Order: sequence, then structure tokens, then C-alpha cells
Amino acid sequence: MIEIKELIKNYGEVRAVDRISCQIAQGECVGLLGLNGAGKTTLLRILACLLTPTSGTVTVDGHDVVRQPEQVRRLIGYLPEEPPLYLEMRVADFLAFVAGIRGVPRMDTGGRVQQALQRCQLEHMAGERIETLSYGYRKRVGIAQAIVHNPPLVILDEPIAGLDPAQIVEMRELIRALRGEHTLVLSSHILAEISQTCDRLLVLQRGRLVGSGTEEEIAGSSGREFRLEVLLRGQRALVEQALGQVEDIDERQLEQRGPDELLLRVVSSQDVRAQLAAQLVGAGLQLLELRRQRDQLEEVFLKLTGSKEGAS
Repeated sequence: MIEIKELIKNYGEVRAVDRISCQIAQGECVGLLGLNGAGKTTLLRILACLLTPTSGTVTVDGHDVVRQPEQVRRLIGYLPEEPPLYLEMRVADFLAFVAGIRGVPRMDTGGRVQQALQRCQLEHMAGERIETLSYGYRKRVGIAQAIVHNPPLVILDEPIAGLDPAQIVEMRELIRALRGEHTLVLSSHILAEISQTCDRLLVLQRGRLVGSGTEEEIAGSSGREFRLEVLLRGQRALVEQALGQVEDIDERQLEQRGPDELLLRVVSSQDVRAQLAAQLVGAGLQLLELRRQRDQLEEVFLKLTGSKEGAS
């Protein structure tokens, strides 16, 4: 769906995007992750044909954003960080207005508006003026206007910015519901949120692409060790027996948790989750939970973005 080659964008002497090259497949949900000023919004605006690259090429479904911007605009729905809304309009009327601008035939407009309202859980707000809505609902209207014409590519710039915890959960579910049917590209500077909604991450730092892949792939490529926590039910002797069959375990720690539960902590240079789980279950233990310690992934992000003290 998207192919980017050697993309550069300068603002005077400031280079906001520095030789980025990547591809995004049709139906994929990809998150741009980076600190403020990393170049995320600039990249999204180039995709949306709102900015012209200094050099390099960007194509959307085979159409060049510089030479064929009108064809590209027909393929995309775009939500900037601040939703582009006419506050005096009612929600359904606004979506019908946007559908008309986007070229939806008049006979199809009603159905498209109803579908967008339903997907964004706005049916009960259809007759309300946008100015009366909370910020969270305005974000939902912003997404509804981005999908009302059913575009193959949806671009969301910081969709969770400014939302309270309850609204973040609702927005996360809404974005997940859009996956697969649309190609999604969204940005955030919050690792915990973007990783729960995206198939793959692109990590930006000072305009450069410094990491690409799933969380685990990015963590592995950075040379970090794997720290696993496993909650089990069974006998200690069986745990030791199972661990003896797993290679590449550098450290282990086993604690009693409750009368019949054990907590196993493992440090390894390799991802041994599948092998470890198979051996534990094969030894007759009940595997209650297996997870990678979250703070390890946060450390990888901080290392890649140069936001730790002493990093560059």
C-alpha cells in the first residue's frame, strides 16, 4: 500500500525527515513511535499530500504523492492531532457534508454516514451539535470523518492525545476494529498504547528510522536480554527438570507464591518462550501465565530514541 524511498524533508536548515525508507503492506496496522519532534507528524502530512518532500519518493497504492496527489487523496482518510470539525454543525450533518466532499454518491451518503456512526459508536450523538461534545467524542467524530468514504488507507496522528484513561481504552478498541479492513498508519509517543493496537512499529528519532518490527523484534535487534516471568502450579522438582531441557537460559529464580503456585524468573539471550512453555507443560506443570517483563521493552524504546541520559 505504501512505499517510501530515501525520503527527506527539510524546513530551512532543519531536517525533519532524514532518508527514511520503508514499506507498509495492505491491511497492515503500523505505528510511528517517537518522542515529540521525531518527525512523525511531518511524515504523516507527506503521506496525506499536505507537505511536499524535499527529495525521495512516496507512493500510495502505486500513486506518487507529488505527481498524483489527487489520486492519493481519494485513497486516504486523515485525522490530524486536532480533529478538523465544524463545531456548529450536528454530527450526522457534518459527516454527510464530508462524504459529499469525498465524492460519495448522494444515494449512498445516508448509508455511509450510518455506517461511520455505528463503527465509531456515535449513533446516539448523531443529532448533537459538535460543540457540545466532549473531547473524546470529538476525536470519534474525527475518525468517523476519516472513514465515511471507506478509504483503503486511514492516517491517524496522535489519536489518543488528550484523552482520559477511559477514553483511551475506548479509542484503542475503535482502532482495533478498523484493522484489516483498512490499512492503518498512526503515530504516538506512548509505547504502551501504540504497541497494543499495531501489528508493527516504526521507531523514529530525529527524523531517522532507528527501529522497525514488532516489539519483540525491535527488542531482539537491540541486543537486549529476554527477561521472562512464569506463573506455575506444581512441584519444584518438575520445574527444575523442565529447565534442564531448555538451552540458552543464563539466570533463573524460583519463588513460592501461595500454597501451590510458583513464580519463575528467567533471563536468556534468546527468545525461549515457546521452548520453555512446551517443557513446563510436558513435565506436568500447569502454566498459568508467561510474560516478558514490560520495563525491558520500555528501556529498548528509550535507548533507540536517545532519551536516556547520556544517549545520543
